[in-house]
Amino acid sequence: MNYRDVKVKLAGFLVVGVFSLCLTGTTMAQKPAGAGPPPNNNPNLDDRIRQIDEGRLRGAETNVSLEEENQKRLQAAIVNMKDDYKRIQVLRNDIARNLVARKPIEYKLVAEQTAEINKRASRLNVYMQARVPEEQKLSTADELKNEEMVGALVKLCKLIDSFTENPALKNAATIDSKEIAKAKENRANADRDLLAIIKLSASIQKKSENLGTSQ
Repeated sequence: MNYRDVKVKLAGFLVVGVFSLCLTGTTMAQKPAGAGPPPNNNPNLDDRIRQIDEGRLRGAETNVSLEEENQKRLQAAIVNMKDDYKRIQVLRNDIARNLVARKPIEYKLVAEQTAEINKRASRLNVYMQARVPEEQKLSTADELKNEEMVGALVKLCKLIDSFTENPALKNAATIDSKEIAKAKENRANADRDLLAIIKLSASIQKKSENLGTSQ
């Protein structure tokens, strides 16, 4: 089920719920034609029914407002995720372009690029909550050596490619029931790649900042 389906169904449930409450309130407040006064001739009964109806309507309006606010937050989160997703690819392309051209590494630029990749990947993970099995936990990386920088940048580009091309991110709304096992595998790979991007980009950023001061 995609976001649009969820939104439509939630909106439908809310409309039905509010309508039902209004209908119930109206029914309770109405008296059969020709009916006499309420039992015991209680003058406070109508006021009490009116208070109950008003309370129900206020509750329904509050629920609608909360749902609208939740939908706004969800839409904002989707916009942010799409922006982070695209920007990571742009930064990856900039890094790859300089590597292919065999340009000398500009460490200050690389530090800025990897810092932004790390920030955006970390923000994506706020929503994705990436996890990997205990046996696949990423080990704590040693500090990169000077001669390892090019290889680390190449690896980072490949990780970003693997992550952004993962079917779990591209086809999340069109998974067939027969492909659940494969979808779970794709999601596990996406989680692993995202965590690796966060970790490696932080290592490259740190090393680039150190090397940039002497460049």
